[in-house]
Amino acid sequence: MLKAVILIGGPQKGTRFRPLSFEVPKPLFPVAGVAMLQHHIEACAKVPNMKEILLIGFYQPNEELNRFLFNAQQEFKISIRYLQEYAALGTGGGIYHFRDQIVSGSPEAFYVLNADVCSAFPLAEMLSFQKEHGEPNSFVILGTTANRKQSMNYGCIVENETTKEVLHYVEKPSTFVSDIINCGIYLFTPEIFQHIGAVFQKNQQDMLLYPYDGEEPTNGWHRAEAIRLEQDIFTALAGQGKLYVYKTLSFWSQIKSAGSAIYASRLYLNQYHTTHPERLATIKEGGA
Repeated sequence: MLKAVILIGGPQKGTRFRPLSFEVPKPLFPVAGVAMLQHHIEACAKVPNMKEILLIGFYQPNEELNRFLFNAQQEFKISIRYLQEYAALGTGGGIYHFRDQIVSGSPEAFYVLNADVCSAFPLAEMLSFQKEHGEPNSFVILGTTANRKQSMNYGCIVENETTKEVLHYVEKPSTFVSDIINCGIYLFTPEIFQHIGAVFQKNQQDMLLYPYDGEEPTNGWHRAEAIRLEQDIFTALAGQGKLYVYKTLSFWSQIKSAGSAIYASRLYLNQYHTTHPERLATIKEGGA
């Protein structure tokens, strides 16, 4: 069986998304007519053998979020739960903190999706790719290509062109590294927690060696549990035969600023003719 984890972040981030995020939490902001998160949930629910979708973030559970989750469970007939972090723990720290919930029921693999991306979510393709590449416990990053200038704003991946193994990973490099960028969508086996655990232990030792002497910072970055998948895990795993990149040719974009939500809507609306014609207005007498 499979599970999916969607990282929804929290209120103090996403300032670039203002003013759109004043009224509604960013993950619930409508993109192409439905909540940004609904596109993720729909894609996960379509994957055969998907048992549960977990949302991880540090929003206070509120009426809006609860109502959205309740409706999504009804619509997609799948268990969807929200797990609230006590602080921003980063992309690796969040899943590590809730690892027991993720591995309960023994899923053979689980997806991790960042909420602020718009994509065709080729999840089934990533799974087939993972079965064909590397050993059974290899991990997959969804990648796409960007132009040289754009690529430096993202995590850049150098691949072995034959085996598709990730040889080198650099988050937001200062010079050009590769035109293959990280899409923020991953497929892991539970073994990933050993690698995150090793970073957690190292962080704990560093904190004993170099205790933080100032005030407790509000963003939690001096906690051993604050771990970033990209900088802390992928950089170390690259070149070890564990990490592979599946490159997608279909659409992908990040939703960081208010303007990027318009672009994302356009990408989704282009797909609706085939995927959701019922969401499009029909040209009729007295209609749109």
